[in-house]
Amino acid sequence: MRSGNEDFREFVSARQGALRRTAYLLCGDWHQAQDLTQQTLAKLFVAWSRVRAVEAVDSYARQVLVRTYIDESRKRRNHEVATAELPDSGTEGPEIETRLALMEALKQLSPRQRAVVALRFWDDLSVEATAEALGMKANTVKSDTARALAKLKGLLDSSLHQAV
Repeated sequence: MRSGNEDFREFVSARQGALRRTAYLLCGDWHQAQDLTQQTLAKLFVAWSRVRAVEAVDSYARQVLVRTYIDESRKRRNHEVATAELPDSGTEGPEIETRLALMEALKQLSPRQRAVVALRFWDDLSVEATAEALGMKANTVKSDTARALAKLKGLLDSSLHQAV
């Protein structure tokens, strides 16, 4: 019989990268994504004896990650200052411009809308799985998704037209 610590180590080695990528889509910063991932894993470790008995450990981990992100964004809301300058990058081309425009547009969504978009389209979760992860109704996920996509479309259309 394996110990809980071995199970946890195995879970972390298998899922840490995916959690970090999801965290990056939520916050748009790799360093903050790493912090969110570590906070999520710390919370999971504390509750691991209960969590490992649950069949949907991945879903639970995503739920913890999203809630941690939303909590952190509420704390930081009044302390961060946005900047219009982007860091220097390697080669520039349409793919990079599109990616940067998308990341900027994602930053303009509310934390909840951003979480819905990341879970639905990055983690490829169903409406029901997203609703479960975020603790909301499926219809709310659908309406938040529609609003977020409409806002993204408008932001990207105007951003990419300005670049041309």
